Amino acid sequence: MADFWIDTHSHLDASEFDADRAAVIERAREAGVQQVVVSITPGTFEAARQAAVDCDGAYALGSHPLFVNDVGSDAPERLREALHRWRDDPRLVAVGEIGLDGFVPAIQDEASRELQDKLYAAQLAVAHDAGLPVILHVRRTADQLLKHLRRMKAEGRPVPGGIAHAFNGSEQQAEAFVELGFCLGFGGAMTFDRALQIRRIAAWLPESHLVLETDSPDIPPHWLYKTAEARAQGEHSRNEPAQLPRIAETLAELRGWSLDQARRITTANALRVLPRLGSLMG
Repeated sequence: MADFWIDTHSHLDASEFDADRAAVIERAREAGVQQVVVSITPGTFEAARQAAVDCDGAYALGSHPLFVNDVGSDAPERLREALHRWRDDPRLVAVGEIGLDGFVPAIQDEASRELQDKLYAAQLAVAHDAGLPVILHVRRTADQLLKHLRRMKAEGRPVPGGIAHAFNGSEQQAEAFVELGFCLGFGGAMTFDRALQIRRIAAWLPESHLVLETDSPDIPPHWLYKTAEARAQGEHSRNEPAQLPRIAETLAELRGWSLDQARRITTANALRVLPRLGSLMG
């Protein structure tokens, strides 16, 4: 039985870690946390891969919807080329972070939404062809994401499951992802008492479909959160993978588990839903 935690969603290559990345890696190692480093554009593929090597973890490649107006129409082909180039790298475990965003105003105009949809559909096709699971950005877009996944399945080109990252949808949407072979990712947002829907789903979801994540350096847990006023005064609320065991305490409390149960169950789920991760770390 694995005796480590898995942070299924880290951006260890982000510039927020440039000053002390080695220390961040060491703190994660001391906390028993293994990482899946998730890229956001083709321009970060190399950095994400190197960060995975540095932390002795794994990585995923994809273009995040927030950058839909920046990555260019060749982003899916660049993803395909990178997956082919590193197809024998055991650390490459998924396509991600891909998906749709229905929250950030800058990409909610009609043209940007169409580009998001096109980019997501194309990257799903690349993931299918590569036989890799996907790590999905789900923010006010669960139904649209599910529509594309169902279409792929109906066409005989199913995506082999994956993770709905930072899930915050409904029970019905959660069930739909589970039916398609997905786990749901829970992290810092779950630690806030006011996050009632997220906490309700974390407590209710079948235990075989829960994984943990930090989204470092983003989505800080409540004990790291800084208000907008505090941030304006120069305070920072950077999250990091070493926070994962403490975040897991909230999940354990919600589920009535021991912390050891939370570790064993969520680690086993991550190794199952990302099969190459299971081969790498199992």
